[in-house]
Amino acid sequence: MPRIEAFGARLAAAVEARQSQVVVGIDPDPDRLWPAAVSRAGEARALMQVPAGDARFETAVAVLGHALALIDAAAPACVAAKPQHAFFEQLGFAGWLALEHVCAHARAAGLLVIADAKRGDVPSTAAAYSRALTGPEPGLAADAITANPLMGRDALAPLVDGARARGAGVFLLVRTSNPGADDVLDLVLANGRPLWEQLARMTAELGGATAPGALADVGAVTGATRPEHLARMRELMPSTPFLLPGIGAQGGDVAALAPAFAPGRAAGLVTASRSIANAHEAAGGDPARAARAEAERLRETAWNLA
Repeated sequence: MPRIEAFGARLAAAVEARQSQVVVGIDPDPDRLWPAAVSRAGEARALMQVPAGDARFETAVAVLGHALALIDAAAPACVAAKPQHAFFEQLGFAGWLALEHVCAHARAAGLLVIADAKRGDVPSTAAAYSRALTGPEPGLAADAITANPLMGRDALAPLVDGARARGAGVFLLVRTSNPGADDVLDLVLANGRPLWEQLARMTAELGGATAPGALADVGAVTGATRPEHLARMRELMPSTPFLLPGIGAQGGDVAALAPAFAPGRAAGLVTASRSIANAHEAAGGDPARAARAEAERLRETAWNLA
């Protein structure tokens, strides 16, 4: 059944209810899993319904055990979880099975789920991606997805329309957090403006008209590592929710993100992955406790900016 409320409204309500704009990234590196990955292996194996000792599933079971523990630790300070699909897809079909349970566990913890898949393709394929990621079973039923806009409007329309019909949102890559974004997204077009400004305009147009104070269903991925662009982005996308990666491990600073929250607290989502999951490596002690403390620190800092 399609969701009744549009994504922008659901996002605003969730941020207010949980008093958080923090998104915990789920990027499980099999070489850096928490000890809980072992202690919760039995739970993970039962969820996946796979037998012990089957080598095809052991890494995915450990990854799921880690993800369950991370969600349980960080969820009270967060509004959403953002599983990065590559870390699950690299494990084959077992990884996708684990991903389904990660999404279900995040929803059970009261979190929105943002499928960080960065899909983008020709229209017929884009429609299939939309169904796979935002549809009900056998889809992931994600509340939002990330997408690459560089193939243009005809490729984006079925992705956006399909997600919107199911009450889900789409976050388009506008100005990403990685250093190599300079190579393409900062290129100056014939009109004298950088490419990311054209993508921002397209994002705002795809989001459509919104009521005063309301958020659009189409958001923008705007890296926290280049906060100097945020004021201009907000001019171009006044009602667009921003997904702000790059906090912590990539060097982004929450305190520099104030322009993102100009329309309201839910207009900016602060996403952190390694800085939450690996907080214990710097702070010491129990990984879950360190992750919760870091997520709470980010929550408080962001909440006080708006």
